[in-house]
Amino acid sequence: MRDYLATQLAIAWPDLRIVAKAENGIEALRLADELTPDIVFLDIQMPGLTGLDVAARLATNEHGPHIVFVTAYDHHAVAAFEHAACDYLLKPVTAARLAQTVTRLRAAMQAKPAGEAATLRALLDQLGVAAVPKPAPLQWIRAAHGKETRLISIEDVLYFQSNDKYTSVFTLEGESLIRTPLRELRDGLDEQRFWQIHRSVIVAASAIAATHTDFRGRLMVRLKGREELLVVSRNYTDQFRQM
Repeated sequence: MRDYLATQLAIAWPDLRIVAKAENGIEALRLADELTPDIVFLDIQMPGLTGLDVAARLATNEHGPHIVFVTAYDHHAVAAFEHAACDYLLKPVTAARLAQTVTRLRAAMQAKPAGEAATLRALLDQLGVAAVPKPAPLQWIRAAHGKETRLISIEDVLYFQSNDKYTSVFTLEGESLIRTPLRELRDGLDEQRFWQIHRSVIVAASAIAATHTDFRGRLMVRLKGREELLVVSRNYTDQFRQM
């Protein structure tokens, strides 16, 4: 089904770029966190986490992706999909029905780049699937600094940067290391205070001194009290339009 859907999408929407294909719900959630796609096609029945479980977690993000469910559900459940903004595809997926979905997605992407989280949550409620609430934001971080283990207040953090095996925590005092992956760390941060600007970087909004565009056309962030410049990837530029 994955390969068939990818093949048909290449025909129906040639300029669409498929960034990943997942074999189960857990991998789907991980890839969605890492790659921040604009659109996610979710099979309802998946091992690990169902498509509805993955959607419930994605629904906690107001800037999450547009979601298309692939389902063999009965007419009662399909009626719920038809009353929501989220699109759905019934198995077996036909080329004609997929073409309709592509038309709807193109229109939705032009109207609003991010997904409709509130509508998705309403759909999940109707189907009896509760959105997963976020835990209270982190207040302290235990991090290795040389031979010491430091307790760093979240107020002192300038930015986080993902490395191969560790996540670097930067403060005015320097760099410390934690083993928590950036995608897991993000769930524990207050998204109003910490902005993801790249798949490997999360910045404290209060630490941003200025932004500018370099000669390559990339948006760059300069931090207070730091010399390095951080690149803002294209997926995260919208939050800087007010600056």
